[in-house]
Amino acid sequence: MNQILSVENNTKKKKKKAKNSEPLEIQSILKFFSISILIFGIFIIGSGSYSMYKETSKEAIVTKPVIHVNQTAETQISLKITHDKELAKVSYNWNSENATQVPCSGKQEVETTIEIPTGTNTLIVQATDINGQQMEHKEVYTIESDINIDIEPEGNNLKIIANGRNELTYMTYRWDEEEETKIDINNNEIEQTIEIPRGLHTLTVIVVDKNNKTETLTQEIKGVTKPKLEVTTDGSSNFIIKASDEQGLKKVEFIINEEEKYRLELDKALSIEERKEFEYSYPLHEGENKLEVTVYNENDVSETFKALVNI
Repeated sequence: MNQILSVENNTKKKKKKAKNSEPLEIQSILKFFSISILIFGIFIIGSGSYSMYKETSKEAIVTKPVIHVNQTAETQISLKITHDKELAKVSYNWNSENATQVPCSGKQEVETTIEIPTGTNTLIVQATDINGQQMEHKEVYTIESDINIDIEPEGNNLKIIANGRNELTYMTYRWDEEEETKIDINNNEIEQTIEIPRGLHTLTVIVVDKNNKTETLTQEIKGVTKPKLEVTTDGSSNFIIKASDEQGLKKVEFIINEEEKYRLELDKALSIEERKEFEYSYPLHEGENKLEVTVYNENDVSETFKALVNI
């Protein structure tokens, strides 16, 4: 009996132990699945983040138009614009002149030929795509001309100076849109003095050589006249300044012996009518007097008189 009871007690203890071990196994399984799900979640989140990073990187890549400039001849440039997107605007200009537009709507590639002007000039090319991305190219070109034209003032007139490598055939000039004046040359150079009309005007000069090469100069010129100036002595110890100008005198400056300097601000004391003619006297020193007198008109055009006077 005692043995039977002992066996039964042992069996009950084993069953109790078995019952207590079941929750431990379930907990282990749950932990395993929890860890697996966590690792899987981290992997999914990491993959998503990497995909988002790749997409963001792709979006961050911005392309711009590519400008190709190639000098194909002595006075010619080949311009080519390429892009992986449609172009919205392509233009070029020399220096600060108005831009020339190149048709490019709906295109990803355009080409054109540009003539290089004589002298030293800066080419500016701009290209813009449909997204507003812009590219600019600047380059300086120097082309020596067979014909050179220059202008310089000569009193109240203007002197046109032209010369060429080859014999010059003729020259034309005109003010604004007036009829042009033609002058035959048949020489390698010419100097021609012409009158300047009063006010602001545009002068256009064209020179052609025997090989029919042409050079053009266009320039705005303001036509003004110099004041009239006369300096005399009164026979005693004074010198007299006599000046006049149709537009009115602005100021008078005079220097005696390079040390005494004087200025008369006429526009601050007299009306324009009173300043069209002006006379002023000033005493000289005994002995040698080195005089320098300068008068200015309303356009800041000046006339100077220099003399050595002995008293």
